[in-house]
Amino acid sequence: MNPAQSDLISLVLGIGGVLTLASVIGYVLQQRLSPDGANAVVENLNARIKAWWVMVILIGIAFLAGRSGVVILFAFCSFAALREFITLTNTRRADHWALAAAFFVVLPIQYYLIAIERYGIYSIFIPVYAFLLMPIIAVLRGDTERFLVRIAEVQWAMMICIFCASHVPALLSLDIPGYQGRNVLLIAFLVIVVQLSDVLQYVWGKLFGRTKIAPRLSPSKTVEGFVGGIASATLIGAALWWITPFTPAQAGLLAFVIALMGFFGGLVMSAIKRDRGAKDWGNLIEGHGGLIDRLDSVVFSAPIFFHLVRYWWSLA
Repeated sequence: MNPAQSDLISLVLGIGGVLTLASVIGYVLQQRLSPDGANAVVENLNARIKAWWVMVILIGIAFLAGRSGVVILFAFCSFAALREFITLTNTRRADHWALAAAFFVVLPIQYYLIAIERYGIYSIFIPVYAFLLMPIIAVLRGDTERFLVRIAEVQWAMMICIFCASHVPALLSLDIPGYQGRNVLLIAFLVIVVQLSDVLQYVWGKLFGRTKIAPRLSPSKTVEGFVGGIASATLIGAALWWITPFTPAQAGLLAFVIALMGFFGGLVMSAIKRDRGAKDWGNLIEGHGGLIDRLDSVVFSAPIFFHLVRYWWSLA
């Protein structure tokens, strides 16, 4: 067994242990505080734990399948997220060709470029070529009503759901001195830190939250929750330095940056939902809403994390 496999197994066992403990705690809380399902906080917590089990198992299977498995998993996630996003936009019949191109041309090409590691192309394919292609396809239908708004929404959907999300599997293509064959652990580091930041912001907010940060966007987010969650995620990132090519201080700094980006990503996506009068992006994941409700923090963090790691060695 090589070091990468050993570290991955240790990490999976650790995550499994934490989820098992969380499941036991959730069961005890339900029996004591919510035997009839009336306690919304306990019920929400247990629904989240069940969903985390599903997500961890799916990601674990993808990791075992190697690079292809990870790329395919996130391609399907992008497809599902794009579908959720589009349902909240102001699209018209004239946009159907552009939408078809986003789903069945842009998305497969982006992930194909990720799979063959063509960084020079996949880093500009969507923000340059796809951005110019979408309005050209739409304008051929001749419908000018709210044209700018409609095209901007489709472009924004591609950036969030395809471009940003695709930078998670793109981490596998990074050539890091002395870290060959272990890049999958960078994905684990990103997802663990960002997801735990979300969870801990919620926990700290419930325990000590008093001051709302953005009550009109996300009433549950508080200053106390934000500070506690970001600080905790930073410490967790530093403690996970052993699965990264960085020192504890460097891993903690990266964790701080991606946790911060995840927080702001959640706010931005909440603003879009509020603008559309929606509570959740969908109902795909019980207890979590839609897929975007779980990925919003990750997709905002992924491109930043990818480029920080990619250029770290030239800046160091």
